[in-house]
Amino acid sequence: MSDETNTLILQEIRRLADAVERLAGPPPAVNDWGAADCFVWVPHNQRLQPVPRPNRVALSLIRGVDHVRDILHENTLRFAEGFPANNVLLWGARGMGKSSLVKAVHEDVRASTNVPLKLVEVHREDIATLPALLDLLKASDQRVILFCDDLSFDHDDTAYKSLKAALDGGIEGRPDNVLFYATSNRRHLLPRHMMENEQSTAINPSEAVEEKVSLSDRFGLWLGFHKCSQQDYLTMIEGYAQHFDLGLDQETLHAEALEWATTRGGRSGRVAWQYIQDLAGRLRKPLKK
Repeated sequence: MSDETNTLILQEIRRLADAVERLAGPPPAVNDWGAADCFVWVPHNQRLQPVPRPNRVALSLIRGVDHVRDILHENTLRFAEGFPANNVLLWGARGMGKSSLVKAVHEDVRASTNVPLKLVEVHREDIATLPALLDLLKASDQRVILFCDDLSFDHDDTAYKSLKAALDGGIEGRPDNVLFYATSNRRHLLPRHMMENEQSTAINPSEAVEEKVSLSDRFGLWLGFHKCSQQDYLTMIEGYAQHFDLGLDQETLHAEALEWATTRGGRSGRVAWQYIQDLAGRLRKPLKK
């Protein structure tokens, strides 16, 4: 064969090799558990992306949810110490600190026990990749809390079946070094009309409802969050103002905070934090976390 023919053959081989490499996708990432305490799951290359500066508040600043705070803290502490613990569903009113509580409890337990407890966030759209993530985690000696914020499922969404299997199903079950925490506005994670539609069209209506409700049954702890009272709301405001040394007198602070809540149509931990951000901005004071 001529040199020109050999060159053409080599070019074709390289082109085919590049095509095969593209089809295979990126190689799995080498994950470094020592890079951070919090990570985000990136499924396309099986990477745990470190989060050096997580967005969280101190546990002492989360007010008005003392009962559920203590339950979640105790469950997390048991898990960090190597004892049995339950998957947890934090459900209820929006803006009441469900996700903030998960992140704050994780940091408090990690710092107080000196156990390198890891928090890995799984985005809602990546739920179907949980089996791959669990395969990666079970080979690790780390204790890991998987966290999914604002978890819910819509009509014709079958990803909840992957979650059911990952929580307690399957022949292997959930690895002992992994726990799952999720937040949702819905107690059963599925919209009521979806459950009712399933019930009305199924041959056996009760079985259709059982299929949907069985997902939330996989969580051993259900922690409910309800709309806060005015007193709880003002307690949150006072805690933030004192912690960040905003220096406003209590009467003015209360009056402004209540007016702020009125303009937002309700009281919640999120509304309290938004007011504090506005107040600190007006006073030209930084909110150092």
